[in-house]
Amino acid sequence: MAENRLEIATGAVVLAAAIAFFAFASHSSGLAGATGTYPLKASFRSIEGVSPGSDVKLAGVKVGTIGAMTLNPKTYMADVVVDLDKSILLPTDSAILISSEGLLGGNYVEIVPGGAPDNLAPGDEIEDTQGAVSLVSLLLKFVGSKADPAPAPPAP
Repeated sequence: MAENRLEIATGAVVLAAAIAFFAFASHSSGLAGATGTYPLKASFRSIEGVSPGSDVKLAGVKVGTIGAMTLNPKTYMADVVVDLDKSILLPTDSAILISSEGLLGGNYVEIVPGGAPDNLAPGDEIEDTQGAVSLVSLLLKFVGSKADPAPAPPAP
C-alpha cells in the first residue's frame, strides 16, 4: 500500500512539472494569446532572418513579437504586422528596422522611438523602415572594393 502511494505521489509531481513546463512554454512563445498587445504595420524591402514569432525590441528589451508576414504583390515589399505591448506607446515618427544580434546571432526587429507629440494607434503603419542587411553582400562589397587597383597618380 505504501508503494502505491509513493508511485501516485511521484506521478503527481511529474504531471505537475509537465503542466508547468507547457504553461511556461506556451506563454513564452505567444501561443497563450496576445491579449495585452496591439497591431502595427510596416513594409520592408527585405525581412531576411525574421519570422513570425521573432522578437521586437526597444532599447534591447522585448516589447512585442512579429505576427503576420506577407508579400505585397503590387510593391514587392514584405508587409509585416507587429504585435506590440499595450503599455508601449510609440510616437508617429518612430522607425522600425531589422537588426542582427551579432556576427553569428539571429535577426530581430528593433524599434527606434521618435519625438513626435502624437502616438501611433492600433493598426497604424510605421513609415520609416529599414530592411535586413545581408552580411554576405556586405563582405562581397568590402572584398570587391579591396580588389580594385588603386588609380595611378597623375603624371607631372
